[in-house]
Amino acid sequence: MIDKYLVIMITGPRQVGKSTLLNYISRNLGRNINRVSLDDLLLRNQAQDDPELFLRTHQTPIIIDEYWKAPNLLPYIKMIVDNEKEKFIFGEKEKIETLYFLTGSQIFETMEEISESLAGRVGILDLYGLSEREIEKKEDDLFIPNINDIKKRQRTEYKSVISLYKKIYKGSYPELYIDDKDVEQYYSDYFTTYIEKDIRKLINVKDENKFIKFVSSLAARTGQEFIATSVASEIGIDDKTANSWLSILKNTGIIYLLQPYMNNSVSRAVKREKLYFTDTGLACYLAGYVDYITLEKSAYSGAIFETYVIGEIIKSFVNHGKNARKHLYYYRDNNQKEIDLLINYNNVIYPIEIKKSANPGKDAIKNFDVVNKFETQNGNGIVLCMTKDIIAYDDNNYMVPIEYI
Repeated sequence: MIDKYLVIMITGPRQVGKSTLLNYISRNLGRNINRVSLDDLLLRNQAQDDPELFLRTHQTPIIIDEYWKAPNLLPYIKMIVDNEKEKFIFGEKEKIETLYFLTGSQIFETMEEISESLAGRVGILDLYGLSEREIEKKEDDLFIPNINDIKKRQRTEYKSVISLYKKIYKGSYPELYIDDKDVEQYYSDYFTTYIEKDIRKLINVKDENKFIKFVSSLAARTGQEFIATSVASEIGIDDKTANSWLSILKNTGIIYLLQPYMNNSVSRAVKREKLYFTDTGLACYLAGYVDYITLEKSAYSGAIFETYVIGEIIKSFVNHGKNARKHLYYYRDNNQKEIDLLINYNNVIYPIEIKKSANPGKDAIKNFDVVNKFETQNGNGIVLCMTKDIIAYDDNNYMVPIEYI
């Protein structure tokens, strides 16, 4: 997107490395990119009170961290980029160059302004924690379940059950892979920072304890459909509040909502979204687990395994600039037929089951025939599991080790 858009916005949860990524890119571009952070109260006030002077003071190209804290900047950025675009159109400049790199850990307050002010001028990218392939420095192709493509992929390192759950418990935040930090203390500090810097600005402080209980309740429900009434009654809030708080978690990147697959030929499909925590370490901390051995033996182990696998696939898409929400779905109907994940890519639908097992039986693919009702082009089915090698169930369905994600 660099030098194709005048403005690039990178969003994602706190501490996933948005600023570090941009600083790394700026060095490799061989051009000087200035940087300001609106966490600085003085700069924030200047940007909000006199945005024109602020933008004149700081030379482009520039990284503006936590830009959403001064939404008054956006109309002035629009005027500047429109002027630059006209110069290119009328031949006064030889090429488009990115002027503004915006980062933010919460986007919902300014996304409407972004859509109105910078439509067609901004490239938007999501960033999550480190993927397994990033951690291992392995080749990172887009994960498409076509079995011929999968067989060509470089595997990540073999994972025993215990080593896998150690990774799941640790999570994916980059800082945990730089310093030898205590995992529980890291997530305690992380969540406190999240409450202090984001949540207190968005909900009444008197509701803070209930909000913490709400997030913990969702952590225990990762991999399940979100039913507002059920969660609300458990916490002692109303459905409207539950849905509002869910929106906060979604838009600050703490959770991902997997959409149900719908089309005109599927009339009995369930319409609720499934929720997944974007970081398994944070989910484990909030659900009350203090070590990976207990985690693996718990009733939670299957749900958190599924959360890990879904998360790796989401990262595969967003790390290639793809909108995961356009490609990833799940299916469940009123007859209790369910498929954990559907990947719709290039108008081909691939059904996927996720099993914490080294040898899931044929029962794992029993619902794959549902896709025949979709009136779409269907690809092969796969079961992502703990098997060591790719094994065929039949000509069109396969067990696939999670190391191929």
